[in-house]
Amino acid sequence: MAENVAEETEDLTDLYREYGDDRIPPGQRETDGFPVLSKSGTPSVDHGAYTFEAWGAVDEPQRYSLPAFRDLPSATQRQDFHCVTGWSKLDCTFTGVRFSEIVDRVGVHDDATHVLFHAIDGYTTNLPLAACNREGVLFAYGYDGEDLPADHGGPVRVVTPHKYAYKGAKWVEGVEFLTERTLGYWEKRGYSDTANPWNEERYS
Repeated sequence: MAENVAEETEDLTDLYREYGDDRIPPGQRETDGFPVLSKSGTPSVDHGAYTFEAWGAVDEPQRYSLPAFRDLPSATQRQDFHCVTGWSKLDCTFTGVRFSEIVDRVGVHDDATHVLFHAIDGYTTNLPLAACNREGVLFAYGYDGEDLPADHGGPVRVVTPHKYAYKGAKWVEGVEFLTERTLGYWEKRGYSDTANPWNEERYS
């Protein structure tokens, strides 16, 4: 079972109202399933050796074992999940550590403008720091009250309900705070850098 589950679930399913009247973004179709997509399959992760790190333009870089990471203050949120390939899964419940919790612990420098998420399989994805310093960006280790399944990014993945899901790195092992933009894996290959589902920002 997912540890340290917050007592209350925050409902973020009305986030779409920032962008318009339609909960499901244009070009998307609702699915009851949870398709599995990744750049190269599900990696084997040794939970005992796993570490999560935060570094870069910060005062105090952080490093956590998986148990220590799961002992950090947690949040549980209900959100919608939008894949750039055209499907949306509604009412997903994720538990994990808020991005803002990590920001508070590392002391981000004033000149930091972007982040780059790093994954165990070599995947990377970038976002402006401002896009992460908002409600809903979560380092998730739980899904629907259970441990996050490996094929969906366990032990830890990023979720970004206001972006297409490729901005939420699976199997994430750290976040790097940057003073300038660095493109991630799919962004270098023509995917949108901004990835707003309601504007259909799929490709550059």
